[in-house]
Amino acid sequence: MSDDRSDERATGRGHGDRREQQQPPGHRRSRSAQDYDPERLKYFTRGGDGGGNRSGRHGPRAIRPGEADAPPTGQQRPSRGPSPDPSWAPPGSTRPPVPPPPAGSAPGSGPRMDAPFDAPPPNPVPPDPHGSRHPRAYDPLATHDATGPYVDPGREDYDRRQRADRDRVAAAGVDPASAPSRRRPDPRSALPTRDRSPKRSAAAERRRKRKRVVIAAAVAFMVLLVGGIGYAGLRLAGQFGGPDNSDFSNTAGTSDVVVQIPPDSSLTAFGEILKENKVVASVGAFTTAADGKPISAGFYKLRTEIPASTAVSMLTDDNRVGRVVIPEGLQLDTKEGIDGKTTPGVFARVAEATSVTLNGQERGLTVEELAQAAATATPQELGVPAWATDAVTALAGDHRRIEGLIAPTLWEAIDPNLSPVQMLNYLISRSASLFAQWGLPESGTTSSNMTPYQTLVTASIVEREVNRADDYPKVARVVVNRLDDNQALQMDSTVNYTSAIQNIDVAGDDFTPDTKWNTYQQKGLPPTPIGAVGQPALEASLNPPVGDWLYFVSIDQQGTTLFTDDFEQHKRNRQQACDNGVLQTNCG
Repeated sequence: MSDDRSDERATGRGHGDRREQQQPPGHRRSRSAQDYDPERLKYFTRGGDGGGNRSGRHGPRAIRPGEADAPPTGQQRPSRGPSPDPSWAPPGSTRPPVPPPPAGSAPGSGPRMDAPFDAPPPNPVPPDPHGSRHPRAYDPLATHDATGPYVDPGREDYDRRQRADRDRVAAAGVDPASAPSRRRPDPRSALPTRDRSPKRSAAAERRRKRKRVVIAAAVAFMVLLVGGIGYAGLRLAGQFGGPDNSDFSNTAGTSDVVVQIPPDSSLTAFGEILKENKVVASVGAFTTAADGKPISAGFYKLRTEIPASTAVSMLTDDNRVGRVVIPEGLQLDTKEGIDGKTTPGVFARVAEATSVTLNGQERGLTVEELAQAAATATPQELGVPAWATDAVTALAGDHRRIEGLIAPTLWEAIDPNLSPVQMLNYLISRSASLFAQWGLPESGTTSSNMTPYQTLVTASIVEREVNRADDYPKVARVVVNRLDDNQALQMDSTVNYTSAIQNIDVAGDDFTPDTKWNTYQQKGLPPTPIGAVGQPALEASLNPPVGDWLYFVSIDQQGTTLFTDDFEQHKRNRQQACDNGVLQTNCG
């Protein structure tokens, strides 16, 4: 096996020469066609001694004038000007100028880097008209003259204007230091030096603002979250050591107190209110004792400093304060019936509901206080709706003027601390809203050509005349038909309104009293309703059915009522009531 490198050593060529020989011709480095000095390049090609260094390693290749712009091997760059002077030499050198290459030399046939440079380049280069220049200071443009110092064409104009400004300021006698500058501030001066684009700077500023807003929102959210969790934890903990389940042990308690529980309150809210009023020791103890038991809202009379279990047992209707049930047809005054039974009126029920004994002292309203307020207070103070103001004003001084304005319903939470006028205002104003929900208009007339107040009066008569709600519409039609015929209503219910003893079988002197409510003596409707009006009776009076009925009578204890438009038939129907023991007056 032969050693290929023996031939190379015989020719005195290094490894670099072998690589050149092995490369295809198209990949060999092109040699410059310009002349160069072998004496100057020997230090770069053969080492510092200029001798025949056969180590195969070359030093850095010298860059001749014009070679910096030469394209890589295999590429041709268009010429941008005359080639540099080939006669250039380093300053202080005594080397004579290199003679031009002989004619007829082919391009690219110059000496190799590892061979003696005896042959000059084939193409002559014209001398540089601008003189010798540094070999690396080549010009990007052929028209640029870099032989002399660079002169800024705008500098002279700038200096001239500055001198003119200083001369003008000096001529005006103004201190140059205090003279205003003609130069306007650059709006981009506040922008970062790395980005002077107004569009990109504005976009960056918007991004920074959005980032600050997002960070601020996140911080605020975290503060609220942490604060809410901390607040909830502190509410559940009497101390910082966990939930407070402390409890009182004295079942008798210390003193009386009235506590109000708002509607839709949770057991936790119950416990908080009771703790604030010193009824229980902790919310945890109360919720544990309640154990999910439903408790109604309202006013309760309780004892302070009692065990939570005792408080739960006292939150019943037996200890409710301000809870009033007003049935349909109930009147303001307490009335006694023919059977000897007494029916407490609206005033009596309100007084009873608000009366409470706290630590041995009676508190609450009385019937007399309520009647006095109803008779003397103005309609505005009493909360009377606009559609009833004229009728109430016409009966000033009579407490019955507010009859029928308090709706029959369950009043869950009447504040016992209210004054008589405040109490009536509370009941009347909320009743007006309830009537509106039931369909009573606030103005105008109904289909029966009645005002809202007249409709309420008619409904009160319907409420008191019969027991069955199915008969309400026909009774309302009888009232409307008699009014249309200008006939006296002659209703026993209106006579009983002013009677000391209530009796559906009116007889004797009961027909003769000359009162505004005696419809046997007075034509038309009475001046006020005669009782509390419920929703069925009101709806029947708003839209009574079509019919010719003028008479009706209940014939049995079950409340069966017969209607007719013929008086003779009515007398026969009435005899049935006598036969059944319902009526005793004018029976045959």
